[in-house]
Amino acid sequence: MYRVLLVGAGGMGRAWARNLLEASQRVHLVGWVDIVEGKAYEAYVDLNQSVTCQLDVFSDLEGALAATNPDFIVDVTIPEAHENVTITALRHGVAVLGEKPMSISLDSAHRMLAASAETRKLYAVSQSRRYDAGLSTFKDAIQSLGGAGIISADFFIGAHFGGFRDAMPDVLLKDMAIHTFDAARFLIGSNPVSVYCDAFRVPWSWFSGDE
Repeated sequence: MYRVLLVGAGGMGRAWARNLLEASQRVHLVGWVDIVEGKAYEAYVDLNQSVTCQLDVFSDLEGALAATNPDFIVDVTIPEAHENVTITALRHGVAVLGEKPMSISLDSAHRMLAASAETRKLYAVSQSRRYDAGLSTFKDAIQSLGGAGIISADFFIGAHFGGFRDAMPDVLLKDMAIHTFDAARFLIGSNPVSVYCDAFRVPWSWFSGDE
């Protein structure tokens, strides 16, 4: 059984904790980290009301890595923290499963990949939409009709995430569009080398940046 350390106790961190505890028979959640003092403990207490679990909580990643000796971490921190969390774990000899967006810049992402190569430890970003049963069925239907000539997608969701996403520049492009891009890549069975985007902000949007 793999030992996993969860990093980040926000909304997505809590969702990951629940999934790790309830849905997996292959991992053992050994600890939870958040740099905000007491936040991981608060999240643990809330979660423990519905799921029976025992784990240590921390506010320092390096201390948590030393204390729990995980096989890998799940990084569910804000994008600005991804580079530091990922490289710290990799240099401690621990593999990383991260959330999207990968980081806040291409240069940052390159440094993370370089650290993975240098340490020879796996760094992967969670991307599961292509495994959706409906999308697989859709791909089979496309292939049975001779393949795709053009793919278009409309995105409608009134999500009030709160937190960093409300202030993120180009939030739809940076935080959500990867799902649509990867679905399109899966459906056509190839790897596009470039993407063009024209972003704008509607006047009634609750996001501060373009969408």
